[in-house]
Amino acid sequence: MRRDRIHLAVAVVTAALLWFFMFSPWTGGWPNFWIVMSCSAVILTTLGLSFTPDRQQLLKIERPALQILAGIIIAIALWGLFWIGDKVSAWMFAFARPEVDSVYAMKSGLPVWLIAVLLLCLIGPAEELFWRGYVQRTMGRILGGKNPEDKAFILTAVIYALVHVWSFNFMLVMAALVAGLVWGLIYRLRPQALPALIISHALWDALVFVLLPI
Repeated sequence: MRRDRIHLAVAVVTAALLWFFMFSPWTGGWPNFWIVMSCSAVILTTLGLSFTPDRQQLLKIERPALQILAGIIIAIALWGLFWIGDKVSAWMFAFARPEVDSVYAMKSGLPVWLIAVLLLCLIGPAEELFWRGYVQRTMGRILGGKNPEDKAFILTAVIYALVHVWSFNFMLVMAALVAGLVWGLIYRLRPQALPALIISHALWDALVFVLLPI
């Protein structure tokens, strides 16, 4: 158990440092956001899987057709939620749309088709494997007290949002919190749906950033 706690701390601190490098005004955009994001995805997935003793159980896929369908539905529903959230926030706050536009300004330096491939095949799947498949899953196992899985769900979503804080972009942090809560809640209710969450995260990323920008 102590080793699991150390491994989890190392993984979360590594994620925080990588997100600092990606998003802080002092380091962000160098050498290229999408290259750094892709390298971070590889590093975190490697850490998460190496710290997971029952990798075969984690990567087990039940009812693949249903997982694919669920992943598509979750991605579309989440896109719709964010579309509504964008309109409401723009109506309520003058800073909202400019901050969203600044996020889209990161979509540069690589061809759009390559960004879509990276989101679909590497970045989206890696984030879900790490944050839900490793961090939330491990927290649910090592936290004490009542309802450790509930605490793991909330803590993982909060940490996922906080690692984006170095962007100094309120809308990005809130977007990460909302998405983290949605994926985390689904994982809390049905851990076997991790493949669907991986699909939904990858597809949602591609929808939001490339295919159907909000």
